Amino acid sequence: MANPEEAVQPVAETDRREPSSSNKYRRSIFNVPVTVTVSIGQARLSVSEILELRPESIVPLTSRIDDPVDLAIDNKIIARGELVETEDGTLGVKITEIAEQASDALG
Repeated sequence: MANPEEAVQPVAETDRREPSSSNKYRRSIFNVPVTVTVSIGQARLSVSEILELRPESIVPLTSRIDDPVDLAIDNKIIARGELVETEDGTLGVKITEIAEQASDALG
């Protein structure tokens, strides 16, 4: 019987801590920047409607202001959230759900 004070670390956790050159390479990938796209809605316009767009035009979207937004990387949804105003007045997304397919891919 295992001593409850001795935590057994998963193999993946111990692999990441080893100082081998292959693990240095694996760790370096965590610093690669990726673009996260936030989708707040869609609009379907005809070509003539697009050509009529001017400054101050309003394009109605399919979603409401309080509807969830999707976060995606390379058109794959990784999470969902809600729009919030940050402390400095910009828009942000408060994550409310991690997509199941994203958590499968991450680990």
